[in-house]
Amino acid sequence: MVPLSEYATVAVGSTLFDAVLALEKAQAEFDHTKYKHRGVLILDKDKRVVGKLGQLDVLRALEPKDESPAEINELSQFGFSSSFVHRLRKQQRLKAAPLKDLCSNASKLRVEDFMQAPSEGEFIEEDAYLDVAIMQLVTGRHISLLVTRKKELIGILRMTDTFAAVFHTMKDCEIDKAIIRNHHEKIGKTAGPDYSKN
Repeated sequence: MVPLSEYATVAVGSTLFDAVLALEKAQAEFDHTKYKHRGVLILDKDKRVVGKLGQLDVLRALEPKDESPAEINELSQFGFSSSFVHRLRKQQRLKAAPLKDLCSNASKLRVEDFMQAPSEGEFIEEDAYLDVAIMQLVTGRHISLLVTRKKELIGILRMTDTFAAVFHTMKDCEIDKAIIRNHHEKIGKTAGPDYSKN
């Protein structure tokens, strides 16, 4: 878990540029031996989390607003191939403003227009078992969970941290099995004949 004090946060009303700067600062200050932060928490005036802004949300803000992606996506329902729909999207994208202009315009937009409000399944108590956290991450398709202590937010449990814990547990299990197997092999060589096979 990453303590809330070490995570990137901005207030409601901040711009996307403010959020990107907060994320950059949190990444620079965070222990570089661990995975970097991938999102920013949006706080209300009472310092309660009202949303999360991830990297994909920032990239969505760059999408030109004059396009109608819903209409293009509907074409696949009428039998048009996904490659045809993709080509149409690409053509529209090429007609849009250059990336520099899109970035300049998006940097002035408000975070609350792109943030994702946390759902009930994104909160977990600090003393919950890891398997409960895994279930919530998997079933809710979340990249992180908001960790609470008596309904107060105290940190973030990221999928990367959860995966690291699972990986180390798997590794420890395999090491334990290898030690036991090795031990049994040594005992088998010194214990005499095995009469259980007769």
